[in-house]
Amino acid sequence: MAVIDSDQHLVEYRALWVDHIDPDCRGDALRIEDDATGNTFLRWRDATLGVADVQTPGETDAIGDRRRRTRAGLPPLVPYDDALPADHWNPSARLGALDAMGLDEAVLFPNYGLLWERRVGTVSPPAMLANMAAWNRWCASVVADGSGRLHPVAHLALRDPEWIAIELAALERAGVQLAMVAPALVDGKPLSHRDHDDIWSAFVHHGVTPVFHVADQPRVFDDAWYTDDDAEGLVNVVESVFLWTPAALACADLIVNGTLERFGDLRIGIVELSAVWVPMFLMMLDGGWDFTRRLNASVPYDLAHRPSDYFRRQVRVSAFAYELPNRLIRDVGDVFMCCSDYPHSEGTSTPMADYAMHPRHGVEPATEPGLFSRNIESLLRRSGAS
Repeated sequence: MAVIDSDQHLVEYRALWVDHIDPDCRGDALRIEDDATGNTFLRWRDATLGVADVQTPGETDAIGDRRRRTRAGLPPLVPYDDALPADHWNPSARLGALDAMGLDEAVLFPNYGLLWERRVGTVSPPAMLANMAAWNRWCASVVADGSGRLHPVAHLALRDPEWIAIELAALERAGVQLAMVAPALVDGKPLSHRDHDDIWSAFVHHGVTPVFHVADQPRVFDDAWYTDDDAEGLVNVVESVFLWTPAALACADLIVNGTLERFGDLRIGIVELSAVWVPMFLMMLDGGWDFTRRLNASVPYDLAHRPSDYFRRQVRVSAFAYELPNRLIRDVGDVFMCCSDYPHSEGTSTPMADYAMHPRHGVEPATEPGLFSRNIESLLRRSGAS
């Protein structure tokens, strides 16, 4: 049985977007640039989208210290390129890191791709799509260099059906099987809207699984709630507290309005959005459905099964070791996936030890094959996976 990490990140090299974007869109390519003091930023056009920082597991406080230096106009203690380890960005080097962590395979989300979708897309949807396509093209090379062990996650938006059909076909040809999409309205329409049925059908047809992941994406709450927004691309407190809410809302919408009923082969991944909310969510999902069905004497869609059954059948959720996944499995069923979030500061470089270490709730691949392998394999469309 292959042990598969459902959440790692691959850092985009400086020229990735310029190298891979459509030539006529090159002026809109994202850039990683140094300022006069030597500090490094992610930039687009004339806007600064975030600090480009080298993260290492366990160094959250150190990142805060470096950002204080940046705000004070001080140069970095170590230049960005000197601080960036090869395994953070080089697929071949990542294979060695997997061996050191006791992992066979890993899912690789973008790194800086988490910082810009909403803000670029609000100003220029074409520029947003062009930069997404640039990352997606690089994903093809990651598959080729990964010896079957690396699974890069494409970056897609659902607002242009013709564009997404082209991208999904290209991803299938390249062997890219996962794609990050926003759990958000699409031009004012919910994900379950019948106008999106052709898109969900295309995901199934091309064998690509949509995945929800924490990122700068269209928000489910009004912008007025986010009182600490700024130009540095920092993590907003309210967004951090409610990071699971957009994924829960999207799943409820896709279930109660029949999308997962109509597309029984569609799978959904939920990654780095925590997992402890799932038991309460499934209770409220079934309870809300039952109550409103009785009260209203009607339902939004005539489901053949209980709402929670669709979640258990088609949705898989990453669970950190500290969330005690064996208790979650006991409460709601075998829908969870192991994850490290490597190399982010809140992540770990010792995931196998972390999952096994709890004296009463430690888990290992032999006892929880779904957590360590089968559930992520189902998102990767491997035959025989749950």
